[in-house]
Amino acid sequence: MRRLTPEHAPALAELGTDAAWIHGTWGGPTALAASGLGWAAFHKDRVLAVACAYLLGSAYEDIACVTVAEHRREHLAIACVTALWTDIAARGHTASWSCSRDNRPSRLFAWTAGFRLEREYVHYVAGSPTRHDHLAA
Repeated sequence: MRRLTPEHAPALAELGTDAAWIHGTWGGPTALAASGLGWAAFHKDRVLAVACAYLLGSAYEDIACVTVAEHRREHLAIACVTALWTDIAARGHTASWSCSRDNRPSRLFAWTAGFRLEREYVHYVAGSPTRHDHLAA
């Protein structure tokens, strides 16, 4: 378990297109790796799971995480989220987790990681809606 640093950008890029959304709000793997706002579980130089501040606000930092398929259910994402959560608290912010009320895997992960429901929301989109399975850890 390590905090992401600029040297980890190639390992983040190797997660592939299915996981590219994790660094999408940062503008790519290089920016996320340099941000200091992500933690990853590694095996040698390969990222197995990563958690990052996905959306930053003045009081809240919304967390996102992803685990490579063959390493799910090994508690790697929870370890990453826990490390990130500690950093967020040290910055005086509150860690948050957002997902659709219909995204059961994400809700179960959030509960297991220690988040508690504050409110449910409805998500509206413009144009043709698309399915986003990336929200499950």
